[in-house]
Amino acid sequence: MGETGAGGVVQITSELAGVRLGVVVARGVTVGPASAELEREIAQRCERLQREITLEQLARREPVEAVRAMFRGWGVDPTHSRPSGEQLMRRVLQGKGLYRVSNVVDLNNLGSCETGWPWGSFDSDRLKPPLVFRHGREGESYLAIGKEVWAVSGKPVVCDAEGPFGGPIRDSQRTMVTVATRNVLTVVFAPAGVAADAIFRALSRHAERLTQFAGATELQIACPLREV
Repeated sequence: MGETGAGGVVQITSELAGVRLGVVVARGVTVGPASAELEREIAQRCERLQREITLEQLARREPVEAVRAMFRGWGVDPTHSRPSGEQLMRRVLQGKGLYRVSNVVDLNNLGSCETGWPWGSFDSDRLKPPLVFRHGREGESYLAIGKEVWAVSGKPVVCDAEGPFGGPIRDSQRTMVTVATRNVLTVVFAPAGVAADAIFRALSRHAERLTQFAGATELQIACPLREV
């Protein structure tokens, strides 16, 4: 059993092994289109990734291998239910670039592409604690972003008191970030072998960007307390 807490404000209990959960809580954000400066930062990251590796080399990249191993440890085929970080990196290497949704969502995708780990950002005002990361149960599903009903039985999902709402593969419409969102919870799903310092650096960079590009006025970061 592992927990991630942010000053007693956010706590996620994990029932799944092999993962280290990191959290950023951002308050007072303004959700809108990405600024020109953020667009440049995203473009630079994409160009760097394209210089470093090819699409054929992606599966052998260390973070991708580690996340795939994490999925297999949960009994999930990562080539069928592809981790979100790998999905984003594949898009970049295919020349499609990262999705453009809003400054907050774009920052989530940028961080995931940089690290290779799955990330998820949610409207924290729509969440009802307690939060648990577990396997989806038989018959559980949610309306995913894109309006598709997504069955989560056997898949890794984060759940609140109302049920599953997101995870390292797909997220729900119920807790998605919109222009009305003011408070955001970002969850990073790092493999258990990743050092806490590396996770903290990624979370800190994300927190700084939320201030710079989304006007966050209050931030909290929580690194894993321990591996599970």
